[in-house]
Amino acid sequence: MVMKGQKISDRYQLIKSIGEGGMANVYLAYDTILDRNVAVKVLRGDLANDEKFVRRFQREALAASSLSNPNIVEVYDVGEDNGEYYIVMEYIEGKHLKDLLKKRGSLTVSEAVDIVLQITDGLSVAHDSYIIHRDIKPQNIMILENGLVKITDFGIAMAINSTQLTQTNSVMGSVHYLPPEQASGKGATLQSDIYSIGILFYELLTGKLPFKGENAVEIALKHLKEPLPSIRDELPNIPQSVENIIIKATAKNPKNRYADAREMHEDLKTCLDPSRANEEKIKLKYQEISDDTKILKQVKTEVKEKEVKKNVEKNIDNNKKEENDEIIVKKITGDDMKKQNGILIKLAAVFVGLIIVVTLVFVLIIFLNQREDILVPDVTNLEPSEAVKVLQDAGFTVSDDEDSIASKNVEVGKVAKTSPLEGTKRKKGSEVKLYISTGDETILIEDYTGQNYNLIKGSLEARGIIVNVEDEIIDDPESEFENDEIVRQSVEAGKSLKKGEGITIYKAIVGAAYPDFTDGTYAVSDVESFCKDQGVILDVKYTISETNLDGTIYKQSREAGTPVTSGATFTIWVYQSDNTTEEPSCDDGLC
Repeated sequence: MVMKGQKISDRYQLIKSIGEGGMANVYLAYDTILDRNVAVKVLRGDLANDEKFVRRFQREALAASSLSNPNIVEVYDVGEDNGEYYIVMEYIEGKHLKDLLKKRGSLTVSEAVDIVLQITDGLSVAHDSYIIHRDIKPQNIMILENGLVKITDFGIAMAINSTQLTQTNSVMGSVHYLPPEQASGKGATLQSDIYSIGILFYELLTGKLPFKGENAVEIALKHLKEPLPSIRDELPNIPQSVENIIIKATAKNPKNRYADAREMHEDLKTCLDPSRANEEKIKLKYQEISDDTKILKQVKTEVKEKEVKKNVEKNIDNNKKEENDEIIVKKITGDDMKKQNGILIKLAAVFVGLIIVVTLVFVLIIFLNQREDILVPDVTNLEPSEAVKVLQDAGFTVSDDEDSIASKNVEVGKVAKTSPLEGTKRKKGSEVKLYISTGDETILIEDYTGQNYNLIKGSLEARGIIVNVEDEIIDDPESEFENDEIVRQSVEAGKSLKKGEGITIYKAIVGAAYPDFTDGTYAVSDVESFCKDQGVILDVKYTISETNLDGTIYKQSREAGTPVTSGATFTIWVYQSDNTTEEPSCDDGLC
């Protein structure tokens, strides 16, 4: 199990967790070789033994590492360390587009167009390499303070020309942005990403999703069957050119969509030009109604015709109207009758199949709602494997996503608690998550001498230790220490600290540094001597004060610990008492 503070491949020091996913966990880490922060994605331990997931994880790295674009998160390194598979990526200090939407509600037209332009620019590079993202949504789009957009998580990306791991048709990605072809179980194409971008574009402008439902199945069916709500009904002032892009991107029939992200990007570049403001509403070239919809209509028609035929045959038996008899006999005889019977049989089979599926869904819903409530058993202090068995025997499913938690009363490696808690009533079959004890959370202190203080401070604070940093001025130019390296520490190596306890680390400042002249122990003459020795120009400014002690230094222009540079100017501010009464002058005859 990967722990905060652990060093991967003797290079990447994990500082803190910044995200958890179904396949991997993401950590902020420090690259000790290149002296920079990075994001490290580590395959979850319970999946590391699954060859399918490992290969998929490695495929993600290979796919993403081949892409180079300012709008795609860069992949630096891929590797394996003691059975832990990891990817090292560019660390982005920004917010998810989802967070921006929550804060703003919706964006202006120019803002939304700019964001989608950047997304399509990044995806153009992926599409040029026949790589599909397959999970475009606001949660996978980062936006930096300067407005730069970054596409993240090619976690379920797929190379079209890959010969491996492409056999499954399982639906992946978020259902709110799911293309109709994926919702119906078909494979993804480059145009599947286009559909997701179109839905995202709609959300950026309106602040809401076009399709909502009680569950994922209902939403997926709406992607399949229902037309996209008109954005101009919602926002009448939206340029027709912008609506046209959304209509084309979100077409049900992939033939009506842009061929790839680059084609959509080129259309977006001119959509706000005045010449396009009043262009006509786009008319899609190919049929948009799905085959399933057509079949349902045909079934209804043929069933109705069958009922009519039955009634007419009954009329024949009753010897009614000879004219009708002749018409009916002509209609239902010969080849025509054979063809109609064949169509009716096929369509009836489809119709019956649909009825069976719908019935099964309703039965399943009723069954799920009627499941009995059962109590979550107490599995505290059990080994995880034992806890899983107890929970499964009780009728629960156990989440693959375990977490760790400190506990004074539970041994390291055993179950400390569950979610939901023991004794809680839940439906039979509900999922339970295990929390594994890390013990009394004591941290073994190492010898940090010579290491960068930022790295150690971040690592210890991520584990709950309070870190105080003090400067240690080193005058010796031949010193083995460099600036910001730890010279000494208040807690010896080999001792342990508990969460909430503290340590002081002393970082090197090589060469002379300005002391804190305002701490009350220095006189102006001390500052003058210091500046003379260091070749610094001293400027003293006095402030009249009746309440402060004469000669007290209360401010300095350079902070304590700042390295001294010869020839620089250093200013101090000093309190001076108000002794301005003049002595009598002999010229006045008063001597």
